[in-house]
Amino acid sequence: MAAGLTDLTPGVTDLGIANILAIRALKVTLRATIRFVAVIGAYLLASGHGVTPGAILQSIDAAWVHAAAFAVLGFGLDLFFRTDRALWRYVSIVDIGPIVRTSVLSAAIFLAFNFFLERGASLPRSTMLVLPVLDIILTLALVLARRIVHDKEALRTLAPFVGKHDDRTPLILVGRMDRVDTFLRELSRGGGDYRPAGIVTDTAGTTARELRGAKVLSGVKPAADVLDDFLNRGVDPALVFLDDAITPSDFGVERLGQLRARGVHLLRTPSLVEVGAGADDTVMREFKFEELLARAPVRLDDSPLRALVAGRRVLVTGAGGSIGSEICRQVASLGCGHLAMLDHSEFGLFTIDQEIGDRWPTLSRREYLHDVRNKALLHECFDGERPDIVFHAAALKHVPLMERHPCESVLTNVVGTWNVAESANAAGVKHMVFISTDKAVDPPNVMGATKRLAEAVVRAQQTSEGNTRFSVVRFGNVLGSAGSVVPTFRAQIERGGPVTVTHPDIERYFMTIPEAVQLVLHATAHSAHQPDGPLGVFVLDMGKPVKIMDLARQLIELSGKTPGRDIEIEVTGLRPGEKLFEELVDSSEMSEMCGQSLMCVTDRIKGARMTEQTVQKLERIARSGDAAAARALIFETVAQVRAVPTEERPAVVPIRRA
Repeated sequence: MAAGLTDLTPGVTDLGIANILAIRALKVTLRATIRFVAVIGAYLLASGHGVTPGAILQSIDAAWVHAAAFAVLGFGLDLFFRTDRALWRYVSIVDIGPIVRTSVLSAAIFLAFNFFLERGASLPRSTMLVLPVLDIILTLALVLARRIVHDKEALRTLAPFVGKHDDRTPLILVGRMDRVDTFLRELSRGGGDYRPAGIVTDTAGTTARELRGAKVLSGVKPAADVLDDFLNRGVDPALVFLDDAITPSDFGVERLGQLRARGVHLLRTPSLVEVGAGADDTVMREFKFEELLARAPVRLDDSPLRALVAGRRVLVTGAGGSIGSEICRQVASLGCGHLAMLDHSEFGLFTIDQEIGDRWPTLSRREYLHDVRNKALLHECFDGERPDIVFHAAALKHVPLMERHPCESVLTNVVGTWNVAESANAAGVKHMVFISTDKAVDPPNVMGATKRLAEAVVRAQQTSEGNTRFSVVRFGNVLGSAGSVVPTFRAQIERGGPVTVTHPDIERYFMTIPEAVQLVLHATAHSAHQPDGPLGVFVLDMGKPVKIMDLARQLIELSGKTPGRDIEIEVTGLRPGEKLFEELVDSSEMSEMCGQSLMCVTDRIKGARMTEQTVQKLERIARSGDAAAARALIFETVAQVRAVPTEERPAVVPIRRA
């Protein structure tokens, strides 16, 4: 038996096996004792002598043989049905079935043998009726007692005046009732620093009821009143969102800011990626600012993603960046077979490598401190790794900075993408995904123009020799990414302002980094299922564009301050290369929905094909350091690729000279 346990639970020590066996032996012994007591008790009740010491001794003397036989019979059935393996500390309604089954079966077999051997002469017949009932009641009482000892919330309910005053943080739970029930059960077992003080749900018919001692509230308004009541009494409560039934946005940004300023902790449970990393799904953490600003996230089935990634060798370029690092997390959580991370930033690569190692310690992985501009190193890396899927996220993306450094933008965004695509084809990669941007649409700036050329590079590689499937995924801004407006605005707010906005009407599309990466993976899975389909660009549904002025006001309010009074908002004027509005589809393209929150974009007009000679020409100009010549060639090439005359190219905001 010990050998069997070792086989089933690798890594378990001999001491651990001994403990498991001891616990199981104790369980069957307790069950046998209960059966012995049940027979004596049933005989005592059936005899009608009353519950006195003398009657008890008389019952034991008369029925102890039958009691021992019933206990041995039950012991054998417990071993046969393996009921000793049930965890009593976590017992639920589902676990009661086997207990009732073995009790009834034991009584039936015992009754049959009793009548077969002596026609039931030595026991009153009513004993046989009382016996299974008494056995079940006593067993359930034992199991329930074990569960209550482990369930601290139940102990407090049964003995509310025992022990010191409950000074744990009041916790308001927000979500659907089934999710709340599961969470409360886990919370009660672990104890912790929180006590349930209310439940907010949108489930109909639950108003004015209670669940595990917590009052159920319908909607946001009653929850706000309860929070105000705690705050007015000098108690700092916490609010945890368990699912998307009610989101932080339902409370309103201004209201959330007031609650945060007054000491309310806004919490959430782990995401799919965090649970996949081995996180406890009852562990709560504080919301990030960008999560409170975001729209309700799109929830998609992850089964196509697992089919895409599970067991595969995955390589991510730009792995230390905002998008690249999140791709690493999600493919690790989906069970990739091996993860290669490539980045030229030492700190970024070190950080994500350490995180992946800590959260997925058994995952095979390797880091490469390489620059995508170095073709030789890339070929060496791809030849050694032989990845199945490549996510190319490495890029230079800051619009004003790239306006001043067009040569660097060409070398990383265009030449680097060509190098990665060539290496993928040469190494027989099954699928390469290029992460693009909405700034590649009708680009008026160097960054957007070079990303558009990089898209053309990927399309050109698709039509060349090789079996690699190429995809381009285009989306807008992500909240909280490095260099985005949210960290900038937060830093300005912490300094006391002002918050700077370049134009009162400027708009951008936004989504959170995890949601953007989830949609990237879905686009990849969609493309992988159509290996013979034409290559296009996949565009993520970004929802509605957000005014940056509104975003600034919301961030100020989330900080518990008032725009215009506590923190000023200052309009500074458009930066070099900056557009008022971003589009997701170019004027030379057409689009159609091809999946949930996913559009497929194809060329309306076939432009010039991006060739190796064109890339080499761009590279020569860029390496010469001639910014003006590089800039001119970039936009000339973009016009050819988009098949629009150069004179129709949108004007670029001129670079401001000091």
